[in-house]
Amino acid sequence: MATQTATPAVSAERAESPGGRGEWWALVFLALAQFMVVLDGTIVNLALPRLQAEMGISDSTRAWVVTAYALALGAFLLLGGRIADFWGRKRAFMTAATGFAVASLLGGLAQAPWELIGARALQGLFAALLAPAALALLTVSFPGGRERGTAFAVFGSISGVGAAVGVLLGGFLTDYVSWRWCFLVNVPIAVVALLGVWERVAESKAGGVPRYDWPGVVLAALGLGALVYGFTNAEHGWATPGAWGFILAGVVLIALFIAVEKRVAHPLLPLRVATERNRAAAFLASFLAGAVLIGGILFINFYIQIVLGFAPFIAGLASLPMTVVLIITAAIVAKNLPTLGARIPTAVGPVFMAAAMLWLTQVTPDGNYAVVMLPALILLGIGLGMVFVPMQNLALFGVDKDDAGVASALVNASQQIGGSLGIALFSTIAAAATATAGGAPLAALSSGYAAVFWWAAGVAILIAPIALVLIDINRKTFSGAAPDAPAVHL
Repeated sequence: MATQTATPAVSAERAESPGGRGEWWALVFLALAQFMVVLDGTIVNLALPRLQAEMGISDSTRAWVVTAYALALGAFLLLGGRIADFWGRKRAFMTAATGFAVASLLGGLAQAPWELIGARALQGLFAALLAPAALALLTVSFPGGRERGTAFAVFGSISGVGAAVGVLLGGFLTDYVSWRWCFLVNVPIAVVALLGVWERVAESKAGGVPRYDWPGVVLAALGLGALVYGFTNAEHGWATPGAWGFILAGVVLIALFIAVEKRVAHPLLPLRVATERNRAAAFLASFLAGAVLIGGILFINFYIQIVLGFAPFIAGLASLPMTVVLIITAAIVAKNLPTLGARIPTAVGPVFMAAAMLWLTQVTPDGNYAVVMLPALILLGIGLGMVFVPMQNLALFGVDKDDAGVASALVNASQQIGGSLGIALFSTIAAAATATAGGAPLAALSSGYAAVFWWAAGVAILIAPIALVLIDINRKTFSGAAPDAPAVHL
């Protein structure tokens, strides 16, 4: 375990903010940045059909408008976390917010598919620095106690809310302005977050001489990229070398990455961060929840728009009940976390998520929104709200201050990698099921989407046994114990 300690940002912040309210302003602007990162993962979903038509993007390339962002974000988050730790989390945040705004501007002005997909990848690259810097700054601003629990509850709920609001906002902008504003809207959000953090948040960084694990960086990026590319190519058949060859290469590269991390003096991912059982539960839950949230919502929106024929903004409004229920559920879970502990909501939430996906397997070309979609969206909102709040708390449990950036990166990386793999895998399943269904086009599409929802239910329910087996934190941890207090078995 590293012995250096980070600069105590929270004390500096309270000194410059009368009444000790500086950290709450920090929460506002840091949460805004996290909102923007998660928002960008889904805001283009409802714009995809119109964007595809206007830009002349093929069906096989369409998924990369979403996947390029998630892949770049997931592949480089660990490096972003280490850069933030050593370079300075506030400095990293400022640089990343500026870069994200520029990349968003490029996406909004793109004239060719490669320019658009390149801008999405560039957004993901800067988000890989922005997200861990934001969560690490939050960690040192709220070092412990009930205030930390409240702050992490707010920050944690942003993951679900941002994804859901992205759908609504994307639909509104596509219908009434232009799909290009799904990118351009990030510019003012980034500017507000940047100015707020510059004014209200103190610098924080790890001690020691910066050392970067470049072999680990290369292996992690290539391994994750190969996995996602392989799953994406599987849409054209699992037997093709472009599918199983890249998937196998990805598995080998990730195995090599783990072997390297065990041996290097300054690993990109210190295994002590990932192997503590409670944090491991959070990272695994984040990975699986990301697949269901990002991948599942994409196909929910395809069904609402393509099969039911809803206009983009109306489709966004149709998804709004999930957002409202998620916010309410997250608030209730946060308030009762000291009583419930992390294990119960993290285990029960996936049951609601799986039930939502199973309900959606009823989709048909003449389906009724109120009967088929609304109950499922409500169930999904409850499940996501129950999972995301304890997940954020657990991810930073017991982390040394020098590892705050990389631990923050890992929880974000888990969700984004899960989302990118979920999109690739679900796209493959949908294509195969649609091709074999036969019949009218909308009926075939509905069969493909139903197959996706079956698989999404299976992915969601896997979170429950992970929570029951791995989470062992005493409930008192969430009612005032220090964040680095040792875990106590229930």
